[in-house]
Amino acid sequence: MVGTGGGAEVAVRRWIEAGGGRLVLDGGLATELEANGADLNDPLWSAKCLLTSPHLIRKASAHAVHLDYLEAGANIISSASYQATVQGFESKGFSKEQSENLLTKSVEIANEAREIFLKEHSNQSPPVQRPILVAASIGSYGAYLADGSEYSGDYGEAGTVEFLKDFHRRRLQVLAEAGPDLIAFETIPNKLEAQAYVELLEECNINIPAWFSFNSKDGVNIVSGDSLIECATIADKCGKVGAVGINCTPPRFIHGLILSIRKVSIALSYLFLIGMISDKPILIYPNSGERYDGEKKEWVESTGVTDGDFVSYVSEWRKDGAALIGGCCRTTPNTTGPYSEL
Repeated sequence: MVGTGGGAEVAVRRWIEAGGGRLVLDGGLATELEANGADLNDPLWSAKCLLTSPHLIRKASAHAVHLDYLEAGANIISSASYQATVQGFESKGFSKEQSENLLTKSVEIANEAREIFLKEHSNQSPPVQRPILVAASIGSYGAYLADGSEYSGDYGEAGTVEFLKDFHRRRLQVLAEAGPDLIAFETIPNKLEAQAYVELLEECNINIPAWFSFNSKDGVNIVSGDSLIECATIADKCGKVGAVGINCTPPRFIHGLILSIRKVSIALSYLFLIGMISDKPILIYPNSGERYDGEKKEWVESTGVTDGDFVSYVSEWRKDGAALIGGCCRTTPNTTGPYSEL
């Protein structure tokens, strides 16, 4: 755990340094679960496996998704809690206590996978020395709705900071208490939710480094139309946030989005020099370039500009300043490539 006052950024930078100047994130968890036979056609999405098939996530076998990513060279694996919420489990008939236990289980499974990996490689020469971290995944309110609104940011009457804080509060507390190394606020679609997260981190006194990742469909703003620069500034000003970036966005947009995030650091450089604002590491983990159709509940090929080979972008993103790189939806250890290329 870390303290306030920029401690989260310090912790992330230390991990980056220990990783040789970069950290590699895992790829699409649900994509790999489905490839290994999981049926995720459910509002819980990848969290459904916490109920029906946790062995696919952790068991020491060819079907172990967390272990697959660690074997491929990932430094960070994310828990199967992106779409897991107390409210979602309760809608399935579970009690509040059972729902909270399932959230805890998602982090425990990832921690167990790390332990299995390290034990299996304990006798190799040289021993595994790279950082291996567990991130507790927290999806947006739109992810809970499972109606595609995580790709629009349109929450209607629910679009207030106080409502979103009430929705996420207990989930954040439970996941933090489960013992992850990081808290990953993912696919943030609007400025309101970013503000809600910042306030919750302070109010709940969360002393585990967090990252904020936003998503974009035009390469300029985040999906709600809110300014990426404004959203990144909200995250940048919070001492409990250790990294800021982009996820679940077509690879072709990442270059420009990284430059936009860097503008925040440039614009706030004076405050940074006098110790008032942090200059967060940048993380990016794009999707495969496909587009999610919220009505059909499936991924469809994008039209127009091709995304080409995912791997070809990696060196560019590193030159742009990204220090944490991985993949999101529809990416796998075999298709993303950053594990060997970084």
